[in-house]
Amino acid sequence: MKSTPPKNPHPKSEKSGKNSGLVKKNAKDIMNEVQTNKNLYAKIADILEKSRKAVISTVNTTMVSAYYEIGRLIVEHEQNGQIRAEYGKQVIKSLSLKLTKQFGKGFSQRNLEQMRLFYLTYSAEIPQTLSAKFELSYSHYLFLMHIENPEERKFYEIETKNSNWSLRELKRQFDSSLYERLALSKDKKAVAKLSKRGVVVENPKDIVKDPYVLEFLGLPEKSCYSESQLEQEIINKLEKFLLELGKGYTFVGRQVRLTFDEKHFFVDLVFYNRLLQSFVLIDLKIGELTHQDLGQMQMYVNYYDRFVKLPNENKTIGIILCKKKSDSLVEITLPENNTQIFASKYQTVLPDKQDLIKLLEDK
Repeated sequence: MKSTPPKNPHPKSEKSGKNSGLVKKNAKDIMNEVQTNKNLYAKIADILEKSRKAVISTVNTTMVSAYYEIGRLIVEHEQNGQIRAEYGKQVIKSLSLKLTKQFGKGFSQRNLEQMRLFYLTYSAEIPQTLSAKFELSYSHYLFLMHIENPEERKFYEIETKNSNWSLRELKRQFDSSLYERLALSKDKKAVAKLSKRGVVVENPKDIVKDPYVLEFLGLPEKSCYSESQLEQEIINKLEKFLLELGKGYTFVGRQVRLTFDEKHFFVDLVFYNRLLQSFVLIDLKIGELTHQDLGQMQMYVNYYDRFVKLPNENKTIGIILCKKKSDSLVEITLPENNTQIFASKYQTVLPDKQDLIKLLEDK
């Protein structure tokens, strides 16, 4: 009798093993496919996002150019016909009614008068190609054209473009008298450059303002608060503080410890300026600046220069923000060739713009 080979007690196990390998292989393929699909989606989304921004930018430029051209036609019509002021108002009123009927909102008498003023304000600066000129929104230009000083207006226009300021941030910088604050710390030649190039960071002095305006902290000017409270409020509003500091800043840390001779010292705030490739140390003083404060900052700066900064980085900058200071004390305490230590006042309310303008005129 021939012996019959024993039947496989688990006939499906081998098949199951083969299938499990297929399942694993398929799972891996599926994961790769999912990742590929994600990459595909990301690339398409990026294209659409860029296209959307380009469309918005094109529409914005087209509309601003259109408003400029409307203003030009109104002004030329007035000049060619030597229209009296009263009759000119009637022309704008009539235009407003007809344009609103055909094109809808946006052509009120006030809006048409603003287009007229827009042309009058910028016609002297306009290049042959309109699209090369208008790089901001019409809302930005509506605000800018009411700045009477042409050099100041040009400065804010350049900075808005370079720093990508929203209309809200532009208004805040204007209200904080940024132009006057920067101009007060520069000679006449450097002030003239502000209206041509905006803020150009080439050396440590270029990043220093006096005063710094910290109204966004919400601390009343004569309120009692500690240095630690001031520091905490700055950290809470760090994004706004970085905007007030200026270009190129990144935050490194707060209460950064320096240790030597078994003693610990703490720098209130440490930043890094990418444009200058330098560490920037900031100490906060809620009272009057003393020579000891300047000496302490000199120590902090020396420590960073010797033990923290890399060989290819530039020397460390120290800024003391204080409520009150004597320029004579600062000048006598610091070396004549000082390019690293600065003392600036800060205030927690917006400055009086007229007072700063008067200081600038008397300079």
